[in-house]
Amino acid sequence: MAFTATSARCEDLAERHEQNAELRIVGQVPVDRPRPAENSRVRFSLLGSLQVWKGVRDCTPKAPKVLQVLALLLVRANQVVGTDSLIRELWGEDAPRSALTTLQTYVSQLRRLIEQERLAGGDEILITRSPGYLLRVGSDQLDLRRFDELRQRGRRDFAEGRFADAAVHLRSALELWAETPLANIKLGPHLSAYAVDLQEQRRDTLQLAIESEMELGRHRELIAELRSLAARYASDEWFCRQLMRALDSSGRRGDALVAYQELRTTLRDELGIDPSRETEAVYRQLLE
Repeated sequence: MAFTATSARCEDLAERHEQNAELRIVGQVPVDRPRPAENSRVRFSLLGSLQVWKGVRDCTPKAPKVLQVLALLLVRANQVVGTDSLIRELWGEDAPRSALTTLQTYVSQLRRLIEQERLAGGDEILITRSPGYLLRVGSDQLDLRRFDELRQRGRRDFAEGRFADAAVHLRSALELWAETPLANIKLGPHLSAYAVDLQEQRRDTLQLAIESEMELGRHRELIAELRSLAARYASDEWFCRQLMRALDSSGRRGDALVAYQELRTTLRDELGIDPSRETEAVYRQLLE
């Protein structure tokens, strides 16, 4: 009987141990273990609305001025941004007497958010360095850096005649864009100029991607995209010329001539000018 009671107690303890083990497991991962590093990765997005992410958690500042300070620090990541530049960005030429003190308050709020959201130590990522501040960001944390890296790869590929690689890298760069850059920021003079430059970089990247794919003979596949671009940028002759070439190479010379006529009408009606020599040269080729 004693042996039987001892065996029962052993079985009961074993069962409780198994139950406790099950309680410690959620989805086959022990709850007392840290999440994978990828889930806590900090990322900054500028190619659209400015957003700050830690894993899947949105940590973006809510205060407009704090957001504006963060934006200028991000576009100049790992560089010292002077207090004069930050003040001009925030208030233009009408900065109040308390501008420097108020700016310091915004920086303190940004540091506090960094610490509260555990993005890093506030003094580790946002550093005070004369004559201003420096935001330390890894190259894999900022979509802007990734865009520039892919864009430069694509340009090198194109220059060296590797058109398939160029198309892949350039299209990958364009996929990083969500909308107008810094869409949720009230732009001051510095950020306004930077946003315009970014839009030009985007257009340049798109044009080179299209050129790469034209070199690969993908004329038919490009027609729909080029029609959309020619309509969106009605006075941009480059997109219309590529549309004319793509249509002609796809056996649709009549449609290519219609595209030319539409461009010429738009330029004359809206700008009072005729198509450029480059566009006229493509038109003459269609007539031969």
